[in-house]
Amino acid sequence: MSRIIGIARRGKSRAPMEKLHEATISTELGLVGDCKGSKFPERQITILANEDWKAALALLGGIELDWSVRRANLLVSDLKLPRGRGSQIAIGNVIVEVRDQTSPCQQMENAQPGLRKALSGNWRGGVCCRVISGGDIKIGDVIKIILEIPETIIRLP
Repeated sequence: MSRIIGIARRGKSRAPMEKLHEATISTELGLVGDCKGSKFPERQITILANEDWKAALALLGGIELDWSVRRANLLVSDLKLPRGRGSQIAIGNVIVEVRDQTSPCQQMENAQPGLRKALSGNWRGGVCCRVISGGDIKIGDVIKIILEIPETIIRLP
């Protein structure tokens, strides 16, 4: 069964991540107390799959880095994150909608050389989501895909 194994937020841009055991997610603010949710309605919550994080670290020679270096809001286990825009994920009683993959930024490279590239391929950086319905979450809550829309791949001639 897929579960939340990490929750983190940052009070302001570039601030260190604060790990939490529980949090509130709202349609207006995303993860309450995180600086990004109200500013970026298509990226209110970012979710990272633990298996993808480990795969990225394996590409770097199996180094160990705490998941919060990725600066995602939620770390989940045993879940292949959906790649289709509009897919929906239930996190306890919260529902979020996938809007896009999370694009790793320069902060990843500053944290560990090569990390940005390792996270860039195959959606390893996670997904950005908008909140459809809010509520309280905590470590250990079940997370599941409730609507999976196929990924749209645009191929140019």
